[in-house]
Amino acid sequence: MGFKDDKIDITKNIKVIEWLKSELLTAIASLFELFVKGIKDSQEALLDALANIILVTYLLGKRLGFSFESIDSKIENKIKLGVIEEHKIEKWYGDLSKLREYLNKSRR
Repeated sequence: MGFKDDKIDITKNIKVIEWLKSELLTAIASLFELFVKGIKDSQEALLDALANIILVTYLLGKRLGFSFESIDSKIENKIKLGVIEEHKIEKWYGDLSKLREYLNKSRR
């Protein structure tokens, strides 16, 4: 690949990163809008917004040079730390332990 091709790839990657950042903000805005409207009748839209946030976050991480595996590993480490430090969400509901169990089952 020549200099020109490298420049095109870098420019394309920057544009994709900017687009993904915009998509992430849009997904977060949609989530907040659903909270304002009330989520009682918007369960599918809420699930869609949450899934978009997770999806775009993985894709943005990939474009920034992180592998999906490294993102997963970082998440797992944060879960472990939250359990050890008895984060409030863990202490009150056990959500971090439940998430760790789910992730372990889904990877088998």
